[in-house]
Amino acid sequence: MEKSSKQEQHLKKRPSAILSLMPIVMLVAMLTCTIRSFGSNALDGASQITLLAVSALCVLIGMGWLNVPWASFEKAIVKNVSSVASALVILLLIGALGGAWMVSGVVPSLIYYGLHIIHPGVFLASSCLICALVSVMTGSSWTTIATIGIALMGIGRAQGFDDGWIAGAIISGAYFGDKISPLSEITTLASGSLGVPLFSHIRYMLITTVPSITIALIIFAVAGFFCSTSSSQDIATFASSLGTRFNITPWLLLVPVLTGLMIARKIPPVITLFLSILLAVIFGLVFQTDAMREIDPSLFKAAMKSVYGSTALHSDNPMLADLVSTRGMAGMMPTIWLIICAMCFGGCMAAGGMVGGITRLFIHMVKGRTSLVGSTAATGVMLNVAIADQYLCILLTGNMFRDIYDREGYERRLLSRTTEDAVTVTSVLIPWNTCGMTQSTVLGVATFTYLPYCFFNIISPVMSVVVAALGYKIWRKPNK
Repeated sequence: MEKSSKQEQHLKKRPSAILSLMPIVMLVAMLTCTIRSFGSNALDGASQITLLAVSALCVLIGMGWLNVPWASFEKAIVKNVSSVASALVILLLIGALGGAWMVSGVVPSLIYYGLHIIHPGVFLASSCLICALVSVMTGSSWTTIATIGIALMGIGRAQGFDDGWIAGAIISGAYFGDKISPLSEITTLASGSLGVPLFSHIRYMLITTVPSITIALIIFAVAGFFCSTSSSQDIATFASSLGTRFNITPWLLLVPVLTGLMIARKIPPVITLFLSILLAVIFGLVFQTDAMREIDPSLFKAAMKSVYGSTALHSDNPMLADLVSTRGMAGMMPTIWLIICAMCFGGCMAAGGMVGGITRLFIHMVKGRTSLVGSTAATGVMLNVAIADQYLCILLTGNMFRDIYDREGYERRLLSRTTEDAVTVTSVLIPWNTCGMTQSTVLGVATFTYLPYCFFNIISPVMSVVVAALGYKIWRKPNK
């Protein structure tokens, strides 16, 4: 006990901020080299090795300079990996959902009808708004992007938009809903962990969230009229190719409708995704028999392959052939591998006390209301980089600044709002964060490709600091 107490006291004094930042600097440098060398193939293994190499540096610093035993690192790694176990299962099901919805004709039907309804001039703004509404109703950005997001990617590509613009609009809308929906686990966690009533937290977030999404929608609306798009003839040709390749029928829209009803009834995500996959497979066997037999003469094998493996369907239209190719569960394995390695890195950073060292650097910058909110936002973003899991980042950011906000007399809802403005929406912008890896894999767009176009996600933390600087509806409690 005495030895443990001395060790904890030693860790409270060290590591310094500079020593704590060394793994982050090395991570950014190695990932830059990795991405330049491997490009889009970096997720096949090079990025994972990078994360493990930086994890080894954390262990070296911890055991060599801070006297942290290996058992502490091992315990932190196990805890981190176990915390994302359910997310890994959901990832596998999302991969299966993408394959089943595509081969069954569900996504092609959504694209087909969407091409006839959504005008290219308003496509980007419409995509952002549609994803926002769906995400508010479901409370999940992941589910929104894995379902309606995939269909919108297909529509946008058919209309000639760049992948970055399409993914940016989809992600901006999806994370707006995930941030303010009372059904969102993230929103509940951010408010509940700080003792802030849920709806009080949501109402207070609207002050920064509504201006952020409004600016984003304006940008997407303006960009929609200036981005070069396909001609009406090209869009009609693509829609015709869809109708030739698949049996397009309104009956297939029952699958997303029933999926939405299950989500609205708050059926657990794993059950909802599984039943949606099952429905898609059944509808595929009924309506897309020819496509199924092209995958494999045995319908049973074809159904299984559409869920777990890679599939490709012939088409005279190269864009359509690329769009309808799927990877199923197997396509999620590099992402799952990367998440496990990221959790190892986050565990090593936490066990070595380096997360605390980085946080102290920002806490020392607190000089007033604006710097307090700015330091909270900067810490949240930095934790997203260092720990790579938004759930842990939200809890840590709240716990680290709770006493400071109380001491300075600010309401807890200011802290909960700033935490969500900084952590929830920026997690998807970090390539090795669980959110960034997931959405990049689901949409088939590299994180750095869509990052500059996720205007809502970029504006939100800035808006939080701006509102704090203006002092709008920010009150201090009288000192007792």
